[in-house]
Amino acid sequence: MNRLTAMLALVGLLFFQACTGPEGPVGPQGPEGLPGINILGSTYEVEVDFTAANEYEGLFTLPTPAEQSDVALVYVLWEVDNQTPIWRALPQTVFFQEGVLMYNFDFTRFDVRMFLDGPIDYSILGPEWTRDQLFRIVIVPSDFASNRIDWTDYEAVTKMLGIKDSDFQKIKLN
Repeated sequence: MNRLTAMLALVGLLFFQACTGPEGPVGPQGPEGLPGINILGSTYEVEVDFTAANEYEGLFTLPTPAEQSDVALVYVLWEVDNQTPIWRALPQTVFFQEGVLMYNFDFTRFDVRMFLDGPIDYSILGPEWTRDQLFRIVIVPSDFASNRIDWTDYEAVTKMLGIKDSDFQKIKLN
């Protein structure tokens, strides 16, 4: 009888071990949020000229302060391929013979600062690196912090948050 119990326990243990596998398909979309509650964070499109006069930075003041637990994601328009914009998450690094350039950012509840960083003389950079630089800022509510998503993937972030190009408020700094 003890052998039979031991064998059943072993088979049961193997059975439960075999219950792991790849994650299943994504389920259906859940219901929309309650009326009057803003689940989506704020979105902005900011154009910056990096010059010596502004110390190679652009400071964008948020029209409405973010919540303490919200985060800011910043993407730079890196190139356009066949009329399709390609956005890259900051920070972004570019290697030149003269040194390294980084597009970087920091943020508070009240503002987002985009700036040039790295050990290179910014004055030698051509206008393609310093003028009319287009950034998209997405303020992500803390409700989304636990979601499994690659926050550096612009397309995945905008899809998950339901953001369209027309949702970005366009702002020109400088």
